[in-house]
Amino acid sequence: MSGFYLALEGIEGSGKSTLGRLLTARLADLNILSISVREPGGTELGEELRRLVLHAGHVAPWAEAALFAASRAQLAVEVIAPALADGRWVLSDRSYYSSLAYQGGGRGLGVDAVRGLNETVLDGVLPDLVVVLDVEPEVGFARETERDRIGEGGLDLQRRVAETYRDLAARDDRVYVLDASAPPDEVADSILKVALERSGHV
Repeated sequence: MSGFYLALEGIEGSGKSTLGRLLTARLADLNILSISVREPGGTELGEELRRLVLHAGHVAPWAEAALFAASRAQLAVEVIAPALADGRWVLSDRSYYSSLAYQGGGRGLGVDAVRGLNETVLDGVLPDLVVVLDVEPEVGFARETERDRIGEGGLDLQRRVAETYRDLAARDDRVYVLDASAPPDEVADSILKVALERSGHV
């Protein structure tokens, strides 16, 4: 059986980490083998790039996009592709859709330009389903008490990012927007239902 690549997306404070943990437990209950990864990070190179891109000083927008792309290219080759080939599910806290939303839309680099960079370096290792956890930017931003360099971009950046995610969902069948204002267990159940349908497990 082939694996399935599920990515959780959303603005800061949308609940990705919490829902990732809930989904991991639900997959285990269903005897579905899975691994969890995060972007940026997940490999030795990726963790070093994570430190640079999230906690360094000024990083130019295209340098930021390139660092994210480099991290996920390594993760795809080293971790994600082998897991999928092994028949495992990959549950990812962010994916290249984050770069489409943050650098493409939020930073103004252009979604298509950022997509081109990422799809080139990923060489076909792309999510099967991208779930965007939709919360109002003001709500998500208020939840984040400790902000990294991206979070320090402020509420206006988060608004542009949220708008880009919604635009992506309107023209990309891979993207599913889900209202994340419900209790986490309910949101996790909704995500699992969609993922099982898309993967052919039901």
